[in-house]
Amino acid sequence: MSERKAAILVVDDNDDNRYTLTGRLRREGYSDVAVACNGSEALRRLAERSFDLVLLDVMMPELDGIETLAAMKANSALRHVPVVMISAATDLERVVRCIELGAEDYLPKPFNQVLLRARVGSCLEKKQLRDQEQAHLAMIERERSRLTELLHAILPAAAVVELQATGAVRPHRYDEVAVLYCDVAGFTAYCDTHPPELAVTNLQQLVEKFEALTEAAGLEKLKTTGDALIATAGLLTPHPDPVTAALDCGFAAIEAALGGPAGWKLRCGLHIGPVVAGIVGKRKFSFDIWGDTINVAARLAGVGQPGWVHLSEAARRRVAAGWNCEALGEVALRGKGDVAVFRCLPRIQTR
Repeated sequence: MSERKAAILVVDDNDDNRYTLTGRLRREGYSDVAVACNGSEALRRLAERSFDLVLLDVMMPELDGIETLAAMKANSALRHVPVVMISAATDLERVVRCIELGAEDYLPKPFNQVLLRARVGSCLEKKQLRDQEQAHLAMIERERSRLTELLHAILPAAAVVELQATGAVRPHRYDEVAVLYCDVAGFTAYCDTHPPELAVTNLQQLVEKFEALTEAAGLEKLKTTGDALIATAGLLTPHPDPVTAALDCGFAAIEAALGGPAGWKLRCGLHIGPVVAGIVGKRKFSFDIWGDTINVAARLAGVGQPGWVHLSEAARRRVAAGWNCEALGEVALRGKGDVAVFRCLPRIQTR
């Protein structure tokens, strides 16, 4: 008989019964067989290691089979271990009670080798199937968690919630969204004169810092396009002061880029207004926004020297006290014509 991989615990207060059962189980190929002489010892052994099956006598002193079975079913770590009750053929009332408590089967005394083989084999096969099912469900849960992590990496949190709840993210129009658009001055020239690994590594560090800054300020980091970093305030979740938060984030990003290993200078533009937001793509989808607001923010980022945040008139009107905003007059923006532009330095008290 080939060896069968299953750990079995035999629980019986009678030495002869324990000897008979362990011997017959080993002849069936089960080499990992342990014994306990009462319910209390059985529970201690079950706490020490895992078993695939318990053969449990109904009538025992100290803690009988019914009490031991009830304790196992009340324990989340043990309730799924299959139990076959051992009883005299005349003790069917107690056997029925054990089946009601969750026992898989019963084995009458005196022991029949054929019946023992069939019932032990059946219980172990059921447990193996349950274990495989649990492993499959655990794998599905891991994949679901991984998918959720990936969704959070490419979508704002509120969009992930809507996608998981409804299976889609409906496009929406949002009226008051502050858009912060930052790009690295001279990035193309930097790429031409530095190793690609260094350029991408430094950009990755800046993007990670930008993600942390947007989260701290209550903004949504929308996306990274080339060397452009884009964030919004008040898009999917309300924000009490979106422009001020975007200004704080913009200047923090300027400092982070300048203090980074590449010493980059950022140009930042800030505008507030309506946008349309939604998901596009099928195989490689992304969450994006469209409309005049993001276009104006991008144009403002290219105005003047790096180190400033350039604002539209609409954004300037929403700036809180403590900021130094300077009017630049009418500036020609591509696709917009002459537009009133303002530039802002960090808060007055930090100048």
